[in-house]
Amino acid sequence: MTTVTPQATPAPHIAPAPHTAPAPQTTPAPHTAPAPQTTPAPHTAPVSQTAPVSQTAAASRTAAGRPAASAAPATPDPAPPRVAGQSDESAARLARAADDWLARGLATEPADRPAAEAAVREAYAAASLAAPETVLWLGSPYAGALAAALLTQSSSGTAGPGGFGAAGSGGPSPSNDPLAEVGDTATRPTLPEVGDTATRRALAEVVAALRAQGYEPRPDAAGRSVRARLRTAPWAAARADAVARLGATGWATHWAAGGQRTWHLLSDRVVTPLRTRLTDELTDGVPAPFARRTRAALLDVVFGQHDAAWLSAFDNEPVLTSLASVAGAAGWWWPYERVVILTERPVRVERDNLGRLHHGDGPALLYPDGFGLHAWRGMPIPADVAAELPRLTVERIRAEGNAEVRRVMLEHFGYDRYLRDSFAKAIHRDEFGVLWRIELPQDEPLVMVEVVNATPEPDGTSRTYWLRVPPQTRTARGGVAWTFGLTEQEYAPLTQT
Repeated sequence: MTTVTPQATPAPHIAPAPHTAPAPQTTPAPHTAPAPQTTPAPHTAPVSQTAPVSQTAAASRTAAGRPAASAAPATPDPAPPRVAGQSDESAARLARAADDWLARGLATEPADRPAAEAAVREAYAAASLAAPETVLWLGSPYAGALAAALLTQSSSGTAGPGGFGAAGSGGPSPSNDPLAEVGDTATRPTLPEVGDTATRRALAEVVAALRAQGYEPRPDAAGRSVRARLRTAPWAAARADAVARLGATGWATHWAAGGQRTWHLLSDRVVTPLRTRLTDELTDGVPAPFARRTRAALLDVVFGQHDAAWLSAFDNEPVLTSLASVAGAAGWWWPYERVVILTERPVRVERDNLGRLHHGDGPALLYPDGFGLHAWRGMPIPADVAAELPRLTVERIRAEGNAEVRRVMLEHFGYDRYLRDSFAKAIHRDEFGVLWRIELPQDEPLVMVEVVNATPEPDGTSRTYWLRVPPQTRTARGGVAWTFGLTEQEYAPLTQT
């Protein structure tokens, strides 16, 4: 190894979109505690969680084709925070609890149905509610949200009026009643206002799944949502108790150590993209009345295992025992006066080294009924785009109108390959490398420095690396300097290795 002064040669990797502003860190919405200074500590949470092969064999509705790219290497999740002023014992205890809850939030085992149903009944009892008359199970949050929309009347979440109820005592009008369109699937064809074919098929599958459990779906069968009493009230009580015991500063410290990381890795990295995708799929191409009800269903949901995002800060809190038990046994669920809809956990969760959903060979998040979410480095992508990744061409990338999707395509295709195959223009050469540039439609130009490793490989060859640099870069030296955080004038290596 040769000593380099003041800087070594560029790191052997392609910088991912360095000129793009990093995604903002999301502060936990229900917890307003400021983030104290933290110190990294070890963490061993897995990056990829996959259920047994027999379950992953379930066909994915969204997995038409299998992109060939591999996921990012499995490296540990970001370390849990260590909070200034906190004892080693307390910090270690909170870190262990956070790890345990993160594992529950990413679990891919089948739901423990008896345990989940028992916990649900305990939650109703704790809220002084009668036990639900019916417990229904479905295979994914997608199916669960559809079932919730089928069995309820609300179109504005837990408190809103409207929906089917607006039709009066006679029930919903036929044009607004999705059951009228899918209820007798064997004998009655669907009506055109139901929406696209995929939505009609999904509704029919949900109806069939409910009937297979001996339940005949009908509007308003579930009654009103009781989410506020089962989830919101206990959470508010636990948080108020914690603030009273710890004080505002102590609570902020406690949250930073016990909840902030799990919130970021579960709520920001998994729940948000999943909920965004569900909102899109449940409302696009769906008649407005039913679309309003699916949106309401997504407001009435309790996140089950994904509630681990905040339960990690309330480990062993008595008022949250039932919610914690459901979180350890099942996926998303919907509590209503007469019916509870529970769903399975995913059979596959694939993430990159930053905890973002990421998989190039099928859905990053896959449920046992086949519902899946494709994502590339945290960005959800349509299934048809995912299927195209293995056979991308320069022309297809150039024709893509969505800049974010085109960026995913470029990352998968390879920036350097794109430059070569599209005959990019070399705009500058010097002893540090070659600066290439090509225009992208409706996007900033792609500019990269081609550099050659000065240290030969064992076989005598020298590797070539491509470093993406800001579009305003004018020289190869300036681009290499930028990768070290230096200006062109500051970058003056005595020796390169």
